Amino acid sequence: MTENTQQQPASNPELPTQYVPAEVEGKLYERWVDRGYFEADEKSEKAPFTVVIPPPNVTGSLHLGHAFEHTLIDAVTRRKRMQGYETLWQPGMDHAGIATQNVVERELGKEGKSRHDLGREAFVERVWKWKAESGGQISGQMRRLGDGVAWSRERFTMDEGLSKAVQTIFKRLYDDELIYRAERIINWCPRCLTAISDIEVEYQEDDGELVSLKYGEGEDSVVVATTRAETMLGDTAVAVHPDDPRYARLVGKRIKLPLTDRTIPVVADTHVDPQFGTGAVKVTPAHDPNDFEIGRRHDLPNITVMDERAVITVPGPFEGLDRLEARSAIVAALRAEGRIVAEKRPYTHSVGHCSRCKTTIEPRLSLQWWVKVGPLAKAAGDAVRDGEVAIHPKEMESRYFGWVDNLHDWCISRQLWWGHRIPVWYGPNGETVCVGPDDEAPTGAGWTQDTDVLDTWFSSGLWPFSTLGWPEQTPSVEKFYPNSILVTGYDILFFWVARMMMFGLYAMDGTPPFHTIVLHGMVRDEHGKKMSKTFGNVVNPLDWMDKYGTDAVRFTLARGANPGVDVPIGEDWVQGSRNFANKVWNATRFAMMNGATVQGPLPDAAEMSATDRWILSRLNAVVAEVDAYYEDYQFAKLSDTLFHFAWDEVFDWYVELSKTTFIEGGEAAKVSGRVLGEVLDVTLRLLHPIIPFVTETLWTTLTGKESVVVADWPADSGFRDATAEREIEHLQLVITEVRRFRSDQGLQPGQKVPARLDLTGTPLAAHEAAIRQLLRLQPEGEGFHATATLPVEGATVALDLSGTIDVEAERKRLTKDLGAAEKEKAQATAKLGNEAFLAKAPDNVVEKIRGRLTKAEADIERLTAQLAGLPQG
Repeated sequence: MTENTQQQPASNPELPTQYVPAEVEGKLYERWVDRGYFEADEKSEKAPFTVVIPPPNVTGSLHLGHAFEHTLIDAVTRRKRMQGYETLWQPGMDHAGIATQNVVERELGKEGKSRHDLGREAFVERVWKWKAESGGQISGQMRRLGDGVAWSRERFTMDEGLSKAVQTIFKRLYDDELIYRAERIINWCPRCLTAISDIEVEYQEDDGELVSLKYGEGEDSVVVATTRAETMLGDTAVAVHPDDPRYARLVGKRIKLPLTDRTIPVVADTHVDPQFGTGAVKVTPAHDPNDFEIGRRHDLPNITVMDERAVITVPGPFEGLDRLEARSAIVAALRAEGRIVAEKRPYTHSVGHCSRCKTTIEPRLSLQWWVKVGPLAKAAGDAVRDGEVAIHPKEMESRYFGWVDNLHDWCISRQLWWGHRIPVWYGPNGETVCVGPDDEAPTGAGWTQDTDVLDTWFSSGLWPFSTLGWPEQTPSVEKFYPNSILVTGYDILFFWVARMMMFGLYAMDGTPPFHTIVLHGMVRDEHGKKMSKTFGNVVNPLDWMDKYGTDAVRFTLARGANPGVDVPIGEDWVQGSRNFANKVWNATRFAMMNGATVQGPLPDAAEMSATDRWILSRLNAVVAEVDAYYEDYQFAKLSDTLFHFAWDEVFDWYVELSKTTFIEGGEAAKVSGRVLGEVLDVTLRLLHPIIPFVTETLWTTLTGKESVVVADWPADSGFRDATAEREIEHLQLVITEVRRFRSDQGLQPGQKVPARLDLTGTPLAAHEAAIRQLLRLQPEGEGFHATATLPVEGATVALDLSGTIDVEAERKRLTKDLGAAEKEKAQATAKLGNEAFLAKAPDNVVEKIRGRLTKAEADIERLTAQLAGLPQG
């Protein structure tokens, strides 16, 4: 363990009798910020440790997912800071193009206006005003959570520096022919009135209808099936497989398209599955991505039949109808003509929806800007394959490769006004000019800038280096790029992580944006169900923080954080964590009142009792264990280790075993007081990254030093004492067994019982006073009669229970329990002796049965001893 020597400890530390989080959390956090503990200095000679915050939306507020992720990042960065790294946790927010524009448009709607009433420039000014007044409330909530971020470095994806970075990389990609403009099928949201990328489409099973339609007449007719009958108005072909004999005679012919005055060709294309349906499909190139590719192969015309709001634009009886209204009307018209061959309702199928407004997506042919992702995605995949970037847990690699190895070109233009405007100008004679941040935009008659803005993920993909001042080669870029780790949810592995990998490798000369990607799961309710407003199970973490304290929420979240696995959480668990924080408070306060101190060096091992040596040995083992778990990002395991060490070993065993020493006083009490002080000092430092507020209050009071935030992280001194550990384990077994016996007899915990202890031949003689105190065992007096004798691990404890139990009733109970244990042993033995069973049963099942056998044998030994110890006659 290391020492922090900032100042001398207080002479008479005092703590309130009760820990009240609301009275200390806000003040402590502001003190940390005011003293600059979370700031990072690029001039420092310390080794850097960098991590970015996944930028929350400017429209957002703290939810449990944020609280979970931020707790994990804060724990990692607090530990690294204590380990002596120049630690930068980079904060900031995302401008959230669609979400923010929707918020401001709703506000305008209340005034009876639209953005078009204001015009582009005035609308954007209105959004900036909203951002200044109402946006970013999550920043204050992050302070409530205790986020140790470098607030002086806070960035926003639309600020001047990041906008320059966006314009720079757009220009470079454009010049390298990795950005292009083309007409393609895109995902269009008729509600948000913009294109959205593939990863912003959420698919769900919807009930629709499958209608089979007859095209053509007589022998030249063909049946096709569709769930979107309204798109037939834009059909420009029917496709069949070239090897399908049923339609060979029709390939190359033209057939009548119902409800129109057009004929369309029958084309042969290998994309068609002859085994599916009738083996013939309608082809609508302007409204389906697969049909678009068939259309390109066969030089088919593209006929758009809907406008941006998904309203039919084809002249005729269906013009002006919404797509769903048109669907019903067209089916009715086809039915009237006898063209409906079959109808299936409901027909459940997967339908894409806008992830923001949940409107059904409309595939639409549109002129958009695209990133050619092929070479960028290959580099992003190779960086992980070559070991430059590690994904944790490793089993998540397959999901990553499944995405980057199959990326389609990325549609980056959005038909919005809020966002980074595409830096391309069009001239009066068809000129196209891409303008970098240091270029002059063309002026003069007829020159106009592209009206679209960039996908939000374009700017957030630059986050690991744009936040440091890139494209300038700033001291911060030199010091803090690449990031050490990225901590984020597996659910945005595709949205964000792949984008950062592609842009980081491209912009930073092949250096990936981070060394390690740490993926965590999503927070769910206590039953494992996804949190949703629909289900009514969404929890506001601020409510729990108000009720139980921030530390309790953080500890609950960390304790559930197994790598890459979803985290169930319930209020009862937060209450349990609050109880743990109170236990740490009360036990530390008690220890300090009874002589725990950090003053002076630790005594030599020769001066210590076995109990002292045991707890120090266990303390060092726990330091090593916690360090190993941190390096493997096993937050649940390290939290659980600290919980059981602090509660069980330190507070429930060491403090209790030391009470008699403190009562007796003398040199032994001074030694144990110093040992206890050391244990508390180190334990509080180990707990600090997870529960920062209660540990700060306790540690500064215990040590008198400045702050645990800048204290040294504990180091394993290497001290181990296996002999002392075995001795105390022996002692614990004796105490536990006698406690169980007392409980079995129905004795109250505080009820005193006369007892004779025979500790001959064991190392427990030195612990007799502690054993008697913890077990409420009085010395044997006159008339002592041993009514129960317990042989435990070489020691014998004889109890006089005269008048306290019904011996015959107890004998019957023990005999019944013994019979059940013997039956369990017989069943387990029979299974383990069955070769056929062992050959077929999984290893974990066999191991479970072996455990049942071991427990049954231990129960038989215990119950037999208890029966033998009962008085006879």
